[in-house]
Amino acid sequence: MTETIAGITVPDTELVAEVTSLIREQSTELLFNHSRRVFLFGSLQARALGIDPDPELLYVAALFHDTGLVPPWRSEQQRFEIDGADQAREFLLAHGRSAADADLVWTSIALHTTPEVPYRMAPEIAATTAGVETDVLGLHLDRVSGEDIAAVTAAHPRPDFKRRILQAFKDGFAHRPDSTFGTVNADVLEHFVPGFKHTDFVDVIENSDWKE
Repeated sequence: MTETIAGITVPDTELVAEVTSLIREQSTELLFNHSRRVFLFGSLQARALGIDPDPELLYVAALFHDTGLVPPWRSEQQRFEIDGADQAREFLLAHGRSAADADLVWTSIALHTTPEVPYRMAPEIAATTAGVETDVLGLHLDRVSGEDIAAVTAAHPRPDFKRRILQAFKDGFAHRPDSTFGTVNADVLEHFVPGFKHTDFVDVIENSDWKE
């Protein structure tokens, strides 16, 4: 059955049905609703930007983008973005999609916390980041109508979302603090983990093994 929210049609394919079921069952309600909003807001932002991402690939990227925050996908050392990217690539290849499609989704997820760069890349990569930035940071909400925002949040509510997503971030990578070097994730740990201080890039250079 075709589902349309805020004028955005969720692809009615077996692949989409499977990823929806997988993430709904093995992730959390918070991340499932957030990830669906990322797809919807990413699609709406893509329209505003005049780009045309493949909706099925954008959906998979959106649904997997935060899976690295929670078991069974969460790893012990690498960045959480790479956890989700790796799982999405494996999922797509197992379902017969091309290596090119799998790599495109991998990149969409791996770069979704990187400012600015994704917008210079493929539409799927740009739209994934745009959806994340809209839902988490409130960026470019002015490009989405009030009616569309209401429709998206009615379908996938965000009660107490700011506090809950920050808690999810902290829980997702506090055990692997070194993975946050040079990323926005270090800000989360500095706010919420007593005694944590981000690794300073200047200190790394000045204290490197090079003798001057």
